[in-house]
Amino acid sequence: MKHQQRTQRDLTRLNAIVLGCLVGLFAGIVVSTFRLIIEHLLSLVQAVYGWLGQHPWGLVPWAILLVLMALMIGHWVKQTPMIKGSGIPQIEGQLAGELDYAWWPVLWKKFVSGILGIGSGLFLGREGPSIQLGGTVAQGLADRLGFSGSRRRLMIASGASAGLSAAFNAPIAATLFILEEVYHNFSTLVWLTSLTSAVVANFVSNEIFGLTPVLHIVYQQALPLKYYGLLLLLGIGLGGLGYGYQWVTLRVGQWYGRLTWLPRQFDGIIPFLLVIPVGLWWPITLGGGNQLIVQFAQQTPLLVPLIGYFILRFVFSTISYGSGLPGGIFLPILTLGALLGAIGARCFVAVGWLPTMYVANFMIYAMAGYFAGISKAPFTAILLITEMVGTLQHLMPLAVVAIVAYITVDVLGGAPIYEAMLQQMVVPAKAQSDGPTDQLEFPVNEGAGLAGRQVRDLAWPPDTLLVGIRRGERQVIPNGDTILRAGDTLLIFTYQHNRAFVRQQLTHLNDSSTQPSD
Repeated sequence: MKHQQRTQRDLTRLNAIVLGCLVGLFAGIVVSTFRLIIEHLLSLVQAVYGWLGQHPWGLVPWAILLVLMALMIGHWVKQTPMIKGSGIPQIEGQLAGELDYAWWPVLWKKFVSGILGIGSGLFLGREGPSIQLGGTVAQGLADRLGFSGSRRRLMIASGASAGLSAAFNAPIAATLFILEEVYHNFSTLVWLTSLTSAVVANFVSNEIFGLTPVLHIVYQQALPLKYYGLLLLLGIGLGGLGYGYQWVTLRVGQWYGRLTWLPRQFDGIIPFLLVIPVGLWWPITLGGGNQLIVQFAQQTPLLVPLIGYFILRFVFSTISYGSGLPGGIFLPILTLGALLGAIGARCFVAVGWLPTMYVANFMIYAMAGYFAGISKAPFTAILLITEMVGTLQHLMPLAVVAIVAYITVDVLGGAPIYEAMLQQMVVPAKAQSDGPTDQLEFPVNEGAGLAGRQVRDLAWPPDTLLVGIRRGERQVIPNGDTILRAGDTLLIFTYQHNRAFVRQQLTHLNDSSTQPSD
């Protein structure tokens, strides 16, 4: 009997690897094509702005073309609201049971509108759409294979991981981002499938783009320990400004709502017109910003121009994203972080605290710190920058800056940006007492209200059954006397359409429960 069970577990994991390979292949092809078209279109647009600088009469037809693109994308957004913005909150909502959508309209509309918006030079990133495209491709494959429930979610998570991996050539960071920030699930099947799909998608991407890291930054040597005190100042600054970025980004959509003369689905007209002077005067800044990062790391401007570039990128990236156009904030955040790192390094150089040769190093560290603070995913930030830059020599300073920035945002009261975006999208769910059953996995974190409580003492949501507790490598069959511990994962049966309600009720219970006295 034990031998048969072991064989079944092995087959289950083998099946997960096969599914991961399938998802990674298809998601890698779609996302790599998406990325390739954007890069070529962005180069073409930069050349067009160079031509327009010499032939101003072409500005009017160019502006009309951009407005027509904004109107078309706005029409698609009204038809299919799930293509708006980054796409990461949508995938997170799907995995949590908070929302769902038909895969095919989202796939092709997100693909085309993302190419038009990002390729036109708007300060939007390709990584959020890439994650949603990967997850949506996986959703389509799951529907074709007849998967539902946990198997469907497993494929969506692996597709999202494959999408980010193909976008950045960073399979390890992509897997960790899905586990840490999107799915919040570290079970063996989830990480195994996600990692497999990310590796396969990365292989597809490498076949198209080569093995050169996305942000291949040349630096002279690693940062000596005597300068680590400056990393603390850098991390605090990044955390404070990261909290400011969160505050603005989460409210800019409301500010667009005050423009009553413009229908909300056509808010994209504003950034599409504002990008014209940006393209004419600062074409290097167009797009997500990876070209800007690499160029400035090689030849860093002086302090005042750097501050100007940061203000421009900050303001226009929030304007671009707040309009609801399909596009992400992932790469724009990294670009802002790199600019802040250069600004901080230039300040330290000016007062004699840092040699000029370490400016590029600080740009690398600041990308991780700024992203860690805003997303509150420090492990992802450290690994992502490590893979994107292509060296392991920065792990220690990356960790220092990421931790300090994370703590600074936490002290200021900042929330993970993608979770906050999801909360703006969803409404309180209602109990659903019909349909097929499904399993919900809910983690009990350290310091959570559920930790230390007996099962019998908790007011469980209706139409739920606690069938198991995953505790490390073993599974506990609970009874009324079972005490929940930090680190447990609760396995709960409920109706498939009731998952969102149960998750929201458990989250409230987890936050409001009081710890028993020792």
